[in-house]
Amino acid sequence: MSFRVVRSSKFRHVYGTALKREHCYDNIRVSKSSWDSTFCAVNPKFLAIIVESAGGGAFIVLPHNKVGRIPADYPLVGGHKGPVLDIAWCPHNDNVIASGSEDCVVKVWQIPDGGISRTLTEPVVDLLYHQRRVGLVLWHPTAQNVLLTAGSDNQVVIWNVGTGEMLVHIDCHPDIVYSACWNWDGSQLLTTCKDKKMRIIDPKSGEVDEEAVCHEGTKASRALYLKSGLIFTTGFSKASERQYSLRAPGHLEEPIIMVELDTSNGVMFPLYDPDTNLVYLCGKGDSVIRYFEITSEPPFVHYINTFPTPDAQRGIGIMPKRGCDVTSCEIARFYRINNSGFCQVISFTVPRKSELFQEDLYPDTAGDTSALSAEEWMDGKNAEPVLISLRDGYTSTKKSDLKVAAPGGKRNVLDKLGKNSSSTAPAINHRSVDESDTPSAPAPPPPAALSDDIIKEFREEIRKLKAMIVKHENRIRALEAKQVTDGTADALPSAPAPVPATAPSNNSGPDDLAPDEV
Repeated sequence: MSFRVVRSSKFRHVYGTALKREHCYDNIRVSKSSWDSTFCAVNPKFLAIIVESAGGGAFIVLPHNKVGRIPADYPLVGGHKGPVLDIAWCPHNDNVIASGSEDCVVKVWQIPDGGISRTLTEPVVDLLYHQRRVGLVLWHPTAQNVLLTAGSDNQVVIWNVGTGEMLVHIDCHPDIVYSACWNWDGSQLLTTCKDKKMRIIDPKSGEVDEEAVCHEGTKASRALYLKSGLIFTTGFSKASERQYSLRAPGHLEEPIIMVELDTSNGVMFPLYDPDTNLVYLCGKGDSVIRYFEITSEPPFVHYINTFPTPDAQRGIGIMPKRGCDVTSCEIARFYRINNSGFCQVISFTVPRKSELFQEDLYPDTAGDTSALSAEEWMDGKNAEPVLISLRDGYTSTKKSDLKVAAPGGKRNVLDKLGKNSSSTAPAINHRSVDESDTPSAPAPPPPAALSDDIIKEFREEIRKLKAMIVKHENRIRALEAKQVTDGTADALPSAPAPVPATAPSNNSGPDDLAPDEV
């Protein structure tokens, strides 16, 4: 008699649930760029999606409560001169986001707490070095204001965003860098390149510690560090079959396992949850999300299940663990974008009957506090992320780490943002300067942001003007049709039809318009 032994795991019954349409986001003009990017970035405050924009590149930033159909004229973050290729939220400040574009510029933006009320075109700082498009931006997991960028010029640059200075220049890649990932404490950097190789790099010196062939296929490969120090990769075989592998540093040439999935041609994006050790594979153009658990028992990468969806996905983002709902045992939340502009929210849950806090599902997770400053990190220090407990839920705190003094007495470019992020959006000052102000004042007063009441008043006036134009156009068409019907068109070839002084439609002003006449 034989017995089938079932592997014991608390994540064996994880299941995904798609939220109702009214709790998702619709009418998003997602980017049509062919660049291999997720086009989406999420944090506990905002959802950011790269969108199509005339005359340059832009992305949309939505507060999580802005669900439903998004208006076509919703404000964008659009200061780039070329399409945006990648975006990333700062892990230590939920109001700061970085973007890389085809215009070779990396911009760092500050988003007010309630979201933006008009198109944002002035970034906090521009990072200028790359000579070709910038397709990758990645924040350091533990050091504040440290940002990595990679461009099609094969260069990798590490910046101190607080001063706008370049800290490290890494020039060891002979071709385009496909992906980059920090290890758990940010002491090592892992990259994959178009030359089919993966490299472990010392990010402070730029020296390559180890390199090996990642996958033998010519299409893009990706690699990420696991919390245990192992490396998980995705790519293609010589026969264009999609693969994933697990490797150990020091023995990169010999994969622990190498598994072939299917023959689809979409690049796979591995999304990793270090708290549960689950890896989610989301392929570009796929209609499924596969998820695996990584353990120390053979075969090490254990397939759990597949979440099917009715349409192909264009982009995807994952919520950090501090943004998940611990009361419903939610361990992951995905924001999945399809080609029609619909962003579907998918929640992955562990079935539990108890309503108490599940300590085994929610170990202490990385919080929004940095463990090091940029200067300490460059001086050779390394530290693991500062962990927080989710027992009482996560509460966002006001961040003051953007006020760190720059080395050498140089003023931090982020100091001008102030403590309250709601006052950081660039604004146009419409108030006149008091004549009593002396010309010898050391600095002009800061620009005052428009109040919500004034913005609403402007929008209402614009709506009324649009409605009046529509009414006049309809009336002109009706009069022209009447001229043709009465045979007066030939008698008055050059004179317009007389406008009756008592026409009821002409006496109605903008204040008489119905709310839906736009």
